[in-house]
Amino acid sequence: MNTIIKYSKSVKPMRHLGIVIMATAFTLIATYCKAQLIPYQAIFYQNRYLNNPSVAGLDKGLNINLGYLQQWSSFPGAPKTQSLTAEYLATEKVGVGLNISDNQSGIFRQTRIMASYAYHLPLGDLNQKLNFGLSLGINDPSLNYDAIDGDLTDIKIEQYNQRGLYVDGDLGLSYTSNHLFIEGVLPNLNTNVFNRPGQRPDVDRTIFFTAASYKFDLNGETGAFSLEPLVAFRETKGFADIFDAGLNFKMNNYHLDLQTIYHSDNNFGFGVAFDQHNYALNFSYNLSTGPITNYTNGAFEVGIRLKLFNKQSN
Repeated sequence: MNTIIKYSKSVKPMRHLGIVIMATAFTLIATYCKAQLIPYQAIFYQNRYLNNPSVAGLDKGLNINLGYLQQWSSFPGAPKTQSLTAEYLATEKVGVGLNISDNQSGIFRQTRIMASYAYHLPLGDLNQKLNFGLSLGINDPSLNYDAIDGDLTDIKIEQYNQRGLYVDGDLGLSYTSNHLFIEGVLPNLNTNVFNRPGQRPDVDRTIFFTAASYKFDLNGETGAFSLEPLVAFRETKGFADIFDAGLNFKMNNYHLDLQTIYHSDNNFGFGVAFDQHNYALNFSYNLSTGPITNYTNGAFEVGIRLKLFNKQSN
């Protein structure tokens, strides 16, 4: 990443040395342990709309999701993400959604507000559909003045924040049925596709995401238990490609899901979800299997889902 902040000579030598040591430590940690490129685990099972606009409105009714992800919990300024999504099947084939996220990592902050449109094309029996989705909205990266320990009058800080928000978007495609789910996503269209000049330097944004899963009913037509294996692939700027593999064991009679997922960048996650008719709760924990585990407490995620205007048929 290019140098963004320069500190003036007026900063005291010891303070300046402390800043350099901390910056170097974070740089080495981020470079050494790409294991911390941890997405919401919910994007794989509980809230796929969080990552893919094409699934907006795929479930009937109004679905509202709140999510919180905290990484490196033992580090000051550790990365954390908060999200709010709402999606609704407006007509038989059209879904709409709203996706708001706030990402903070040290002195950096990024707020994204996206509105989504999805079209669901029926293909046949077993609830087969081909889904197209587009999100458009604003992306607002900034530096958090309160987190900067240095010369706040530095022109580089002001220049960074003066660039302001810009229009951004995501493009998604998916195939769904009662058992099979396949998706592909092109996120961050402004930077990844249109190559907007003068964009802020970054090394951790997703360039492409794809995933596939298949649900096996373990009790025939009763649907009491099911097992859904999943594989995924992520291309991220500045890091090696990441492969994900997971399992979701669903116990419908108990409204309980047990999940596990492995990331090829030396991360392992597990989670549990309580899925009722009108609401759902999910919790997951992700730990690193590399050397960084000696210095952090891993990452944890919590989510709440409300299901409104979705009457079940008897």
